[in-house]
Amino acid sequence: MTEPHDKHRGWTAAKLVIPAGLRFTSLRLRLVVVFALVALTAAVSASGIAYWLNREAVLTRTQDSALSDFQQEMQNRAAVLPEHPTQGELQHAANLMADSSQHFSVLLIGTDENGREVVGNSDLDAFTVADVPRSLRDAVTEKQPVTENNKHAYHLYWQRTTQDDTPYLVGGAKVDGGPTGYMLKSLEPEAKDLNSLAWSLGIATALALIGSALLAQAAATTVLKPVHRLGVAARRLGEGKLDTRLRVSGTDELAELSRTFNKTAENLEKKVADMTSRDESSRRFVADMSHELRTPLTAITAVTEVLEEELDAETGSVDPMIEPAVRLVVSETRRLNDLVENLMEVTRFDAGTARLVVDTVDIADQITACIDARAWLDAVELDAERGNLVRLDPRRLDVILANLIGNALKHGGSPVRVSVTTTEPHEGAELVIAVRDHGPGIPEDVLPHVFDRFYKASASRPRSEGSGLGLSIALENAHVHGGEITAANSPDGGAVFTLRLPVDAAPLPGSGDGEGDDDAPGAATDAKDSQEGGVAK
Repeated sequence: MTEPHDKHRGWTAAKLVIPAGLRFTSLRLRLVVVFALVALTAAVSASGIAYWLNREAVLTRTQDSALSDFQQEMQNRAAVLPEHPTQGELQHAANLMADSSQHFSVLLIGTDENGREVVGNSDLDAFTVADVPRSLRDAVTEKQPVTENNKHAYHLYWQRTTQDDTPYLVGGAKVDGGPTGYMLKSLEPEAKDLNSLAWSLGIATALALIGSALLAQAAATTVLKPVHRLGVAARRLGEGKLDTRLRVSGTDELAELSRTFNKTAENLEKKVADMTSRDESSRRFVADMSHELRTPLTAITAVTEVLEEELDAETGSVDPMIEPAVRLVVSETRRLNDLVENLMEVTRFDAGTARLVVDTVDIADQITACIDARAWLDAVELDAERGNLVRLDPRRLDVILANLIGNALKHGGSPVRVSVTTTEPHEGAELVIAVRDHGPGIPEDVLPHVFDRFYKASASRPRSEGSGLGLSIALENAHVHGGEITAANSPDGGAVFTLRLPVDAAPLPGSGDGEGDDDAPGAATDAKDSQEGGVAK
């Protein structure tokens, strides 16, 4: 019994192609897609298995019934025919065999007394030998030896075929010493039933897919609402609203996550409050200490000035043996005084009390005054056009320039070039001041730290004249103006500090155009004072 591959129509799962550039960034979308794919896979698998099992059951039942009837008719009708039947006898037997409950066509083939082949057909020419596959005919007419296990020389064979898109069942058997018979049964009713089943399963699969998508949407909404609330709370916490808490309900994993978030936020709030309190206490201590030190420092400074005048006097009233010690006391007193002034300035920046006193100035005149006050005219080259008016705080600009130029002279060497440009109004109208020296430049590992407080590039010089606050104070003064300072190395050698300020520096919120800080260090410092705090490059 042979059965070739037959074509059957049903539901096939199309391959889902997702563009390579598409990325699912939404958790809700990912949940819906995963649910849908799982449901689709399950539904297609179940439908395919159900279709295959039903198909085999229907075809096997129809096939077995038709072949059983055909075999019975061959025994009842064809076996009783004479060894050499006439064409009429074969035709009559074929008609009787076809008149069964299975409604199949019958073809009987025999030989008459003259040895000629005669054919009896129940459907005239509708079913001929050409409709029977060659392999089936060879199997039916092949005589097998009769043995203990094989009682019959000929057997019943069948095969499913398709003609004009219509499925058929073809069977054949031969009577020993009699005619050969073939039957042809249409399987079109069964195919229609199977197609209806396939459509039903397809509709069920589509409904399952839609249902899974709706279920995924509902599940995503249930799961993602707490996640969304957690995201909003985390965002608020990141914005500094440390009193943010989540409402906890239930005992599932999301509820436990919410409780953990609340506990973390509570601990963070306590730690931040504690750190803020300690920071405020530290700032208060520095400010109070600086104020308290000013009184004795004022007296000490007056004494050191007298001592310095005695050193410079022609009378030579100071013992030469103690002259180095006196000069060291004068130098260190001046250094301590500058350090206290810088600490007070830093404290004002940290407390947010630094104020701008805005005035309209000629930037070229302002830079010239800064250089002239510190006797740097011979060491600094100025490239600035006069008549370039800007609105800023002259005192704070003087502090910035004194630190940048003094730092360049101290660590880069002369000549120091100061160039001034102004960007176009449509670019934001910025004042750009570049201070370049001709030194060895700043090491790459030092560049990110040049504006850090108390940072010194050389650990071997911890007691250099600078305090490590100058560039930090310069940067803070730039920030008060709404500007910025950057440090880099020039391709032609040397370091370049670039100051960018708006040409019209409006006072920051909380600062006024009133008088400057009473305790602020003045701009008119001498050359040595202006270099205090410079960072070694």
